[in-house]
Amino acid sequence: MELKDFDFYLPEHLIAQQPTKKRDESRLLVLYKKEKKIEHKKFFQCIDYLNPEDLLIFNDTKVLPARLFGQKESGAKVEVMLLNEVGQGKWECLAKPGKKLKVGSKVVFPLGLEGVVEGDTDFGGKRIQFNKHSGEFLETIDKIGELPLPPYIKEKPEDYNRYQTVYAKKEGAVAAPTAGLHFTEELLNKIREKGIQTAFVTLHVGLGTFRPVQVDNILEHKMHSEFYSLPQETVEAIERCKKNNGRVIAVGTTVVRTLETVGSTEEKLKAKSGWTDIFIYPGYNFKVVDGLFTNFHLPKSTLIMLVSAFAGRETTLWAYEQAVKEGYRFFSFGDSMLII
Repeated sequence: MELKDFDFYLPEHLIAQQPTKKRDESRLLVLYKKEKKIEHKKFFQCIDYLNPEDLLIFNDTKVLPARLFGQKESGAKVEVMLLNEVGQGKWECLAKPGKKLKVGSKVVFPLGLEGVVEGDTDFGGKRIQFNKHSGEFLETIDKIGELPLPPYIKEKPEDYNRYQTVYAKKEGAVAAPTAGLHFTEELLNKIREKGIQTAFVTLHVGLGTFRPVQVDNILEHKMHSEFYSLPQETVEAIERCKKNNGRVIAVGTTVVRTLETVGSTEEKLKAKSGWTDIFIYPGYNFKVVDGLFTNFHLPKSTLIMLVSAFAGRETTLWAYEQAVKEGYRFFSFGDSMLII
């Protein structure tokens, strides 16, 4: 299977630079994957496609203000992007300019935060030991850091909170689980009032979001590991849903990756946490997920490969073609798709 099989034409003007004024007023393309049929709606109308037996599962990760700006002892400016905490106060990071940061280099940030480079990572980043950790570290970066918007967003958002879901809870991601950005508290209440169950998993979105596929044969691509947690109450909610012939509907590809990581390694779904590098592409047999909310993704990305595995490659690319024709907005601040 080749990378070019997941390419499509995307005019640059369709890449959303700002979110819609209200979260749930973005557009929604509903794709019936078996019938290869689509409908065009507003996102708040998604409730019309959900049944009381269904279960919506969300990713409650919260984006860290992971972009830090400091300087070397020489005065040279350095930008550091936090990725994964691998020890107390020790982080895997991306750094600019990275080549000039040698082992032992100290980087000084505001509010007394300092970091010392301990080594290189296997993905071209740096391992940095900070002089603060745990709550003190998080309090400091909340004051001095910036949310790390994807590189295709050229404008600063008017409200950075729009790059967090309304249910974001557990800090640790460096990118938002964007399928959930469309949900409002009001819409969630209406969904629950209809009898539709909701549950949560955690997957801290990491480097994989920023890392393009650089091999022609996609089977040679290696995913970067991300931390996930599937709690017991969510396992029990899935069991009830399946027993009542409902659909498990994942809100976002990160939820899919969490559920399928456990579903593909355990005979019976159970509460579990750890690190996942699962790579889902066409031919994958889904064990848990029956429906999917997802934004429109980059050409040739692992995300469109996952969607293609779920809906079929030809059907997915056909739906994307229709989305382009209809002027849907793409990527993080863009519109949504519901695949059922």
